[in-house]
Amino acid sequence: MKNTKENKIIVATGGTGGHVFPAYSLAKNLLDKDYKVEVITDNRGFKFLERYKNLKLIINNSTTIYSKNKINIFFSFFVILLSFFRSLIILVKAKPFLVFGMGGYASFPVCMAARVLNIPFIIYENNLQFGKSNKYLSRYAHKIFVAYEEVQGIDEIYNSKIIKTGNIIREEILFQELPKKNISDELSILILGGSQAAKSFGEFLPAIFSKCIKEGIKLNIFQQCVESQNDDLKSFYEKSKIKFEVFNFTNDILKYFSKAQLVITRSGASMTAELINSRMPFISIPFPFSADAHQEKNAVYLEKKGYSFLIKEAEVNDKLFPLIKSIYKDKEILNNMIRKQASYSDKEVFSIIRSEIEKLLNGKNSAR
Repeated sequence: MKNTKENKIIVATGGTGGHVFPAYSLAKNLLDKDYKVEVITDNRGFKFLERYKNLKLIINNSTTIYSKNKINIFFSFFVILLSFFRSLIILVKAKPFLVFGMGGYASFPVCMAARVLNIPFIIYENNLQFGKSNKYLSRYAHKIFVAYEEVQGIDEIYNSKIIKTGNIIREEILFQELPKKNISDELSILILGGSQAAKSFGEFLPAIFSKCIKEGIKLNIFQQCVESQNDDLKSFYEKSKIKFEVFNFTNDILKYFSKAQLVITRSGASMTAELINSRMPFISIPFPFSADAHQEKNAVYLEKKGYSFLIKEAEVNDKLFPLIKSIYKDKEILNNMIRKQASYSDKEVFSIIRSEIEKLLNGKNSAR
């Protein structure tokens, strides 16, 4: 496809990595297919995306309005209103034929501005629980893309708009050569999470691992952590005589997938989808304060499918050690999970999305 003004797409994202990384993966795929793409994001999203020099980024900060404090509600409404007017200006200048909202508060004012300007927009939901912003936007959206057919919290009257695309994740994950696992008498565990999760895991997991060592369980730990925890974790593992590697944020997560037999992580939609597509058995410990308990709902669904284990954070001290002990004694538990994960794939996600975009673009051109 020739890269022209007529095929420009705005991708709206921001906030957490769960919204931002799928936005990058989508933008990269569309750029590779000769669409013209610009990304509107907030300061949080910019910190994730600024390393990707192939993206044109436009900063437009917004916020969430969900608060019990009246002053905060008023302030939030004012910030969102400003973001809406900035979005109007950005879209008038950019003249896209489509806006793609990745969910969350940052995409809301952009999509509302698109509606006012009569620019069609698509919203994307990768969680099992439909987000608040997407729930409101669904009445105006041209299409609603979802990762799972079983998505909850969307009104049935919008079912005709829903298209199951699968999860938008990195192409290097989707089309990787699946790593071969090293066979050993150790249990290799990879611990993953964003800054908040990494900090929490760094605080409560070492005590569990210490108990494992006392029970004769041989561990090899690869732990993502925040930089301030590096020295403490290294000291703990060295004193406990546990093989380990601690690391901070990395783009080369695949090298750790090849080293690990089991992953401990939160249950954000993007991370869990990457693990399933990589045939990596994992234990989900949902963030207990996620909006609408969406992480717990993700984890419950994936556990029912047999793709992962689920342990609530409040139950970690009671349940994590027995589970690790069971897996250590019987690695076939992990092999069974891998076989169930193998029934799932997101490899068609980008072709499905581009097909729908092409329908919209062709309809626009034929209407001229």
